[in-house]
Amino acid sequence: MIGGLTRRLSALWPLGSARGTSAGHSLGGEALPVRLSSRSYSGTRPVPVRQLGFDQHLLWVVVALLAWGLVMVYSASIALPDNPRFSSYAHTHFVLRHGVAMFIGLVAAMLAFQIPMKEWERMAPWLFALSLVLLVLVLLPWVGKGVNGARRWIPLGVLNFQPSELAKLAVLIYAADYMVRKMEVKEHFFRAVAPMAVALGVVGVLLLAQPDMGAFMVIVVIAMGILFLGGVNARMFFLISVVVVAAFTLMIMMSEWRRERIFAYLDPFSAEHALGKGYQLSHSLIAFGRGELFGVGLGGSVEKLHWLPEAHTDFLLAVIGEEFGLLGVLVLIALFLWLTRRIMLIGRQAIALDKVFAGLVAQGVGLWIGFQAFINIGVNLGALPTKGLTLPLMSYGGSAILLNLVALAIVLRVDYENRQLMKGGRP
Repeated sequence: MIGGLTRRLSALWPLGSARGTSAGHSLGGEALPVRLSSRSYSGTRPVPVRQLGFDQHLLWVVVALLAWGLVMVYSASIALPDNPRFSSYAHTHFVLRHGVAMFIGLVAAMLAFQIPMKEWERMAPWLFALSLVLLVLVLLPWVGKGVNGARRWIPLGVLNFQPSELAKLAVLIYAADYMVRKMEVKEHFFRAVAPMAVALGVVGVLLLAQPDMGAFMVIVVIAMGILFLGGVNARMFFLISVVVVAAFTLMIMMSEWRRERIFAYLDPFSAEHALGKGYQLSHSLIAFGRGELFGVGLGGSVEKLHWLPEAHTDFLLAVIGEEFGLLGVLVLIALFLWLTRRIMLIGRQAIALDKVFAGLVAQGVGLWIGFQAFINIGVNLGALPTKGLTLPLMSYGGSAILLNLVALAIVLRVDYENRQLMKGGRP
């Protein structure tokens, strides 16, 4: 009886056949049979597990934010052609241009991903010099394009390029390269920081001439964050932080229209500010109020119908709050929190693998995306004074989308090289 059972099992799974002398050999070289309801079926050959070369979750969160942003730009801008200022535009004008910018950004991101981090490190000074040249060119009347009293854009046909966005990436990469080169003197504060402070001062003068104080704030936070993460003396770092805050406070006090923005932020519904500097903020808050918990539904916003200025750019979150409610805003905040945390972890992992430059670049991108999202969300909610900064990956703006995607592609490159090193290969 036992012999008969053995023969039946051998017929089902010929472990001792000429095709395989061991179970391991049979598993690796033959399809596995399966017996169901007294019938025999041949299974497929085992498929080797393939490890992805990049962080798939990070990629899908970015794609989700881009897709959501595209839908909301269309929703927020669809009524703009009813305004005499945009009467010559089609209802799909802004969403099509936003889509083109996303396509260009994705192509640029794929190209950026192909560049090893060693090459980014080598190009750091040249990229910084290019950003300075463009910041000078945009100030020239026959080159730069002025909008609402600001000269920040260089027309390039399909999109208006904003050099300040390139400056964010250039300063980020340059600061990371600078810290790697100055690693031996990082405890000597002035020797380590003074040259970087001069570079930031030049960038600041050019940005404030546009004027673009918001971009300068982001760049200062990126540079100071990289210096701190790079190991600059902590006590002296906090001292320079106080100096920077004092400098920005002085700039606000010396500028009448910046002071008016602060006063309007403190009381946007007053008779003095409701139709002036507090107009955007007051209607942004009205939009959030109308959204309540679950929102009025996609496309149902009233504030975007010529009540809320710049609804498709700086105040896109207000439209999201009105149409998706508190729940939608909380989901959006959670996505940005996860994205920022994941980028910072990739940077920390690179530093642990002794890739300091790559790690500082990744963490700099995390600071950039996280801080700018924080400022935009705070402005829309009335928690911070009004400042012209877009919501990363979502607001309308060609060069902002382009440089955000390039920066995130560099983070994916850092993660790719981390994985190659952990598998014993060479990045």
